[in-house]
Amino acid sequence: MTVALLTAAGSGTRMGQDIPKQFIHVDNKPVIIHTMEAFQKHPSVDAIMVVTIPSWIEVVKAYAKQFNISKLRWVVAGGKTGQESIYNGLKSLENEIPSNSIVMIHDGNRCMVSGEIISDSIATFHKYGSAVTAIPCVEAVFRSNDDGISSVDSIPREQLFRTQTPHTYTLEKLLDAHKKAKEKNITNTAATCTLMQALGETVYFSKGSEENLKLTTIDDIMIFKALLHTKKDNWLK
Repeated sequence: MTVALLTAAGSGTRMGQDIPKQFIHVDNKPVIIHTMEAFQKHPSVDAIMVVTIPSWIEVVKAYAKQFNISKLRWVVAGGKTGQESIYNGLKSLENEIPSNSIVMIHDGNRCMVSGEIISDSIATFHKYGSAVTAIPCVEAVFRSNDDGISSVDSIPREQLFRTQTPHTYTLEKLLDAHKKAKEKNITNTAATCTLMQALGETVYFSKGSEENLKLTTIDDIMIFKALLHTKKDNWLK
């Protein structure tokens, strides 16, 4: 079984809006629904879980019914941190699906995830036992020790990759990682890939895309709206 676990429990303070960013409407549709639709359409995804703000649980269910998200099976309350929210979702799945099931952890506000990205994540998982979506860094990158005022140290960009989501592992592997994190007092990793790296695990990359952007600021919303209404020209390979 393959489950998409969508994280949507953040308050979205950086967006500066009256409601959390995952519930902002873009083209008359909530951001979280745009994301759910990507997994709803993918034939390899069997079910969807959303981890969200407790007071928004019934709203998510109502939205899913309105927009015909038939694969949504669970909506659970998030925690105080992203790591805690993911763990809440995994614990809820523990008694619902087999331990060897595939779980794809994905940002609920990363709406432009394509079928190709989902497929490559699953394929990489089957090859290596895990997959973290990533893209090469194409910019020149510098390390600064004075809060970004200056630098004398550049990092070869050929060695750098920017991670995205989904992060794909077995349920058993994820639960074990969170158990070890508690034992080692690792409490606030930014993402599952950083948790796995902190535990000494090798991170295997699947293919991402610049279009697979995370909606964090108003600028991101504007880019997302533009991408929704843009089609690739036929002459482009």
